[in-house]
Amino acid sequence: MPPNSSNPNNPQHPLIKALTDLGHRLEPSKVKIMEVCGTHTVTAQQVGLHSLLPENIRLISGPGCPVCVTPAGYIDQAVYLATEHNVHISSYGDMLRVPGVKSSLEDARRRGAQISVIYTVNEALNTARQNPDQTTVFLGIGFETTTPPTAYALQTAKKEGLTNFKVLAAHKTIIPAMEALLTDSELSIDGFLAPGHVSVIIGSNAYNFIAEKHLRPCVVTGFDGEQMMMGIVRILMQLVENQPKIENVYPSRVTTTGNPHAQKIIADTFTPADSAWRGLGVIPLSGMKIRPEFAQFDAHQAFNLDEPDDHEPSGCRCADVLKGMILPNECPLFAKTCTPTTPVGACMVSREGSCSVYYKYAKAGVPT
Repeated sequence: MPPNSSNPNNPQHPLIKALTDLGHRLEPSKVKIMEVCGTHTVTAQQVGLHSLLPENIRLISGPGCPVCVTPAGYIDQAVYLATEHNVHISSYGDMLRVPGVKSSLEDARRRGAQISVIYTVNEALNTARQNPDQTTVFLGIGFETTTPPTAYALQTAKKEGLTNFKVLAAHKTIIPAMEALLTDSELSIDGFLAPGHVSVIIGSNAYNFIAEKHLRPCVVTGFDGEQMMMGIVRILMQLVENQPKIENVYPSRVTTTGNPHAQKIIADTFTPADSAWRGLGVIPLSGMKIRPEFAQFDAHQAFNLDEPDDHEPSGCRCADVLKGMILPNECPLFAKTCTPTTPVGACMVSREGSCSVYYKYAKAGVPT
């Protein structure tokens, strides 16, 4: 029986043949392609995508995990509010085990702090409604994908006069981070797989600067292995032809201009501001600050909080992993003192964190 060429792991699959051919045509160049999405990082390991690439083509992870890029000082601020101000913290689950400088939310909960794991921001609003004598603080993190629900919650709280509901906002935007990576003299990124979920909101035109200003290819892809392979093939073709541009192989979900309704609710509720990223420092206009019209629901103002500090434990190279400078297994703590059960850095905590994903699928070995 002939081999099944529709299986993307089969050497006769047309995408694998294209990868091999394009890899040969680019030799002896070493090509680094960055995926800027935690879901892409997971998919790449699940389907063994690294093993299908020619030796001179390397797929690296970037700062696409929202939990991972939230600075350690933000965790300490949330712990401080829970333990010193007796507020009820509502958070998505991945945040609880992320190490702060002094503590984690999970440690604070063990000590009696009121910290709830939620799946939607509506749960945080309901907690505030049901407990009018106590302040509920929602931890607003994530990129453009999760910012609209937080904006909705703020608008709802204002409409209802729910003044015991606050948001500790740490939302970020991906474009300034990609710009920072491209201008970092220590890095050399030859192309990007753009994040699919974020691209649904902001549209593929948002990446035009990558090709026009930085002369790098960028392709928006979906989340299955075959789409990612198609995106890599398109990037390699652009490099071979020396014609960088923005392509979209996920047209069923991503348009050129994105989702105008989501963009409007973000713009109506937040304004761009400088923001600290774990491991990357302060990136200008990369954060989302709550607008003055919603100041009474802003936990930073209500509790007079400063901008959060960043901090990495001794020996942890999470910052270098987030910038794609090293693979997770190249950190000296990986799979030794830093494991999913005893995480030292944020990249080992989140399900989309590069270190956690590599530990689950590649263990201590280099992906092949």
